[in-house]
Amino acid sequence: MKEVIRCAVLGLGRLGYWHAENLATKIKGAELVCVIDPLAGRAEEVARELGIKNWSQNPDDAFFDDTIDAIVIVTPTSTHAEMIIRAAENGKQVFVEKPLTQELDEADEVIEVIEKQKTICQVGFMRRFDPAYAEAKKRIDAGDIGTPLYFKGVSRDGNVPHEEFIKHSGGIFLDIAIHDYDIARYLMNQEVSSITSNGNILLDSNQFMKKYQDVDQGLSYLTFDSGASGDIETMRVAPYAYDIRGEVVGTEGAIQIGSMRNNDVNIFTKNGSSHDLIQDFPSRFNDAYLLEMVHFIDCLQKGQQPVCTAIDGKVALEIATAATKSYKTGQTVHLKLAERV
Repeated sequence: MKEVIRCAVLGLGRLGYWHAENLATKIKGAELVCVIDPLAGRAEEVARELGIKNWSQNPDDAFFDDTIDAIVIVTPTSTHAEMIIRAAENGKQVFVEKPLTQELDEADEVIEVIEKQKTICQVGFMRRFDPAYAEAKKRIDAGDIGTPLYFKGVSRDGNVPHEEFIKHSGGIFLDIAIHDYDIARYLMNQEVSSITSNGNILLDSNQFMKKYQDVDQGLSYLTFDSGASGDIETMRVAPYAYDIRGEVVGTEGAIQIGSMRNNDVNIFTKNGSSHDLIQDFPSRFNDAYLLEMVHFIDCLQKGQQPVCTAIDGKVALEIATAATKSYKTGQTVHLKLAERV
């Protein structure tokens, strides 16, 4: 067991910064030794804030540093395949934000390389580490609701991305719903065998999405290999809160996951009652982002595979790709389960 894992973070946007901060200040056994971002001045600024000596605009400074054990990749999706492969070929362990890659053929190439290099690779599906989802998984596996029969997922976000983001995002099913596809198969402990998706543009201000064959509201209907089913609602137009919830119905009960409440305080006045709602994903998943990185460092120390591997990343990508195809063609898409291993 290695006591201290020396890490570098590539990409210092909002999420990359949180990972860097967690590694630098909150995770026992981790040492953040380098931060990298191509934007002039950004890496230097973060290094100064976090007390890190080494910073750079060039990823090579992490790939070719023999003292670095692991690289956290929070770069644009289009760069993930190249970054993972270069990290693995230079003997680094990898944490990569979702999705694993942008295209399925890239995912196959990545998996081939990391298996050859014996690289530990964790994909950042943070919902698996959120305390509420983790407790649900524990209860479902313990048989508390019997055999899972139906999954319901809701992901509503009122922060509509700008056009440049939509242009490169891969669409609502890859950008947002992929989290629900991953957590659905994780909680149900079943593989998705087919998917039917549709979507609409509900706000007039989002009509630019037509240009990229994207929508601000989507719905996916899933079937699982056991015969179980599910539905996933995905929305970019929720004006009231950042609303992430899930439910699994079983033969002996149901378990509901998540709440819109920012805290467990009710306010009562002569005008009625109210409570604060969660407004953004940092508030909802702050603990999950920390716990997933704790898990990554723990796996590296013990030489174990994480609970969310590159194979899981590929399967989620496959489902999201099928969902996008279903939306564009209006047809149900059947997935080839035998090719998932």
